[in-house]
Amino acid sequence: MEQFVVSARKYRPQAFEAVVGQSHITDTLLKSVDNDHLAQALLFCGPRGVGKTTCARILAKVINGGANLNDEELALNIFELDAASNNSVDDIRRLIDQVRFAPQTGKFKVYIIDEVHMLSQQAFNAFLKTLEEPPAHAIFILATTEKHKIIPTILSRCQIFDFKRITVDDIAGHLAFVAEKEGVNAEPEALHMIAEKADGALRDALSLFDRMVSFSGNDLTYEQVVNVLDILDYNYFFRTVKLANEVNYPDLLLLYNEVLEKGFNGHEFVVGMAKHFRDLLVAREPRTVELLEVGPSIREQYLSQSKASSTRFLLHGLKVFNELDGQYKMASQPRILVELGLLKLVEFISQEKKKSQPSVAPKSTEDFLPPAIPKRSTPAPKPVPAASPVENTSQTVATPSVAKEEAKASSASESVVGKSAALDDLPEEPTLPETAPHEPPVASPEAAFDTKSLKASTPPPATPNSGGLSLMAALNDLSKENNSPAFVPESADEEAAPQVQEGPQSVFNEKELIDALGTYVKQRHVKTAIRTLLSAQVPKILDKNTLQISLDNNIQLGYFNEEQKELVPYLRKKLDNFALRFETILVESEQVKKLYLPEEKYKHMAEKNANLIYLRQKIKTDLE
Repeated sequence: MEQFVVSARKYRPQAFEAVVGQSHITDTLLKSVDNDHLAQALLFCGPRGVGKTTCARILAKVINGGANLNDEELALNIFELDAASNNSVDDIRRLIDQVRFAPQTGKFKVYIIDEVHMLSQQAFNAFLKTLEEPPAHAIFILATTEKHKIIPTILSRCQIFDFKRITVDDIAGHLAFVAEKEGVNAEPEALHMIAEKADGALRDALSLFDRMVSFSGNDLTYEQVVNVLDILDYNYFFRTVKLANEVNYPDLLLLYNEVLEKGFNGHEFVVGMAKHFRDLLVAREPRTVELLEVGPSIREQYLSQSKASSTRFLLHGLKVFNELDGQYKMASQPRILVELGLLKLVEFISQEKKKSQPSVAPKSTEDFLPPAIPKRSTPAPKPVPAASPVENTSQTVATPSVAKEEAKASSASESVVGKSAALDDLPEEPTLPETAPHEPPVASPEAAFDTKSLKASTPPPATPNSGGLSLMAALNDLSKENNSPAFVPESADEEAAPQVQEGPQSVFNEKELIDALGTYVKQRHVKTAIRTLLSAQVPKILDKNTLQISLDNNIQLGYFNEEQKELVPYLRKKLDNFALRFETILVESEQVKKLYLPEEKYKHMAEKNANLIYLRQKIKTDLE
C-alpha cells in the first residue's frame, strides 16, 4: 500500500509563481533578489496557512541559485528552527555560534525561524546583536502568526512583509486545479463552500478537500460538503427571507426549529442571517456584486432574492440580526430571542404591505365640490337710504355669537348667499353691539346657518336655507375615509372654543368664578397641567362674557385649547352665561437664575449685606 501524502504537502509551491494569493509579497521578493537589494533580516507575518514558511523556503533557494544546486547542497545552507520548542537562551546561543561559519556551497546561509513570537524575553535579548549586525553570508527569515507579541527592538531590525488572507475565489480556483490533478469531479459550489469554510487559509482548505474526497470518492457535490462538514446551508437563509416576505410566521418558526434539530447552534444561524442580509444588500448594486464570495448558482439566487426584497426590509433585517448577535450570549432564553427577531421581520413586511394598499378608491375633483345651490325667488333688496346708519358707518352690527362666523363665511365664498340677503332683515337694536372695522359686509341668516355647517364634522340635511354640503365637511369626510388628518382651520384658538349657545347671559363676579373653577379642577378627568394652571391663577374678567387667561408657552396653550371643550360648557352652565368664552395671551416668564456654587451664593449675599465682606476679611477665609 502506497503511503498517502496530504494535498497540502503534495502541492506545496516550489516557485514564487505557484504561490496563491500573495503576489504583492512574491513580486517584491523577486525584484529585491534581482536588484541585489535584499535585507539580511526579514519578518513574514500573517494568519495561518497563507504561505509564510513556503515563501521563506522558496526565497532561500532563490538567493542561493537553486537552479544550479541540488537538494542536498541546498540543505547545507538552509537551517530551520522551530522557536516553539527551541525558545531558550541556550538555543539562541547555539544558533549564533553556527552563524559565524561561512557556507560550504553557495553564497548565503539562510536561517528560517518559525513561530518566532514563542521566544522568551531573554532569548530575544540574546538575539538582538546578531540580528542587527549579522555576518555578510547570513540571512534571517522570521515567521510568525502573532506579530504583536514580538518586542519592538526585534521589529525595528527586520524588513516586515504582511501576508493577507487568501480570497475565497483564489482558494476555490486552486482547489479546482488540485481536483483536476487528482481526477475528482467537483461542483463549483462545493469548492466555494470548502473555500469559505477555510476562512482564508489555503492549508485548511486542502485538508478539508482531502476529507471530502475520502468520503465521496471522485464525485464531490454541494450537498455532500454541507452534510459532511456540518455547514449551515444557504438554502435555510434564502427560505427564511422568502417566508418573511410572504408573512408566513408559522413556517418561519418551524424552519428555525428544523435548524436546531439538525444540531446547529442558534448563534450560527444569527451570524449566518446577518451575513445573508449583507450579501443581499451587496447584490442590489451591479458595482458591488463582485463582493459576493459564492459560487455561480448561489450568486444567481442572491441576485434574484435581492430584487424581490426592498432595501428598507434588507436594512431592517441586517439591523435586527446584528443586534441579536450581540445579545445572544447574554440571553437566558436564546431561542425566544431569535424567534422574536424572526417575528420582527414578518411584522415589518406586514406594515409595509398595509402602507402600500390604499384604503379607499381615489375620488374625482367633483367629489370635493359642494352641490349647486338652488336659486330662490326672493324679492330684490330694497335700496338703502343715504342717511342710513349702516351705510354711514360701513360696520356690521351683529351679536358676538355669529359676528366672526359670518365674516369667515362671507370672505371664503361671497357668492353663496351674501348678495341675496336683505339689509332690512337685520335687527335694529342688537343685544351686544360689536364693531369689526376689517370685516366684510354682513351676510343673511341663511349664510350664518351655512357657516355653521362648515364647522360640523358631518353636514346637516340639505335644506333650502343650508345651501347643501359644505366644502369643509366634504374634506373632513374624505380625511376620515383615508385615515388622514382633518382639515385644519385658520385660527386654532377660535376652533378650540365651543360655539356660543342660545341662553341667558348672566353677570358673575370673581368669587363665583373661583368657586366654579375650584369645583371643576376636582374632577378626575382634568389633566394635572390644567389643574395646576387654574389653581395658580384666576382668569381675568374683561367683560360679562369674556375671560382672559395668561399662558407661558405654546405647549400650555395646546393643553388649554383642548380642555376648553369641557371647561367652557361647564362654566356656562355653572355661571348661567351661555355666551362665555376665553381669551388667551402668551407671556414670557422671567428666568430666575439659581445659585449653585459657593462663590455665587457668597456674592449674592454680599450684595445684600456689605458687612459680610468685612466678616470674611476678619476671619480670613478664601471664599470669594
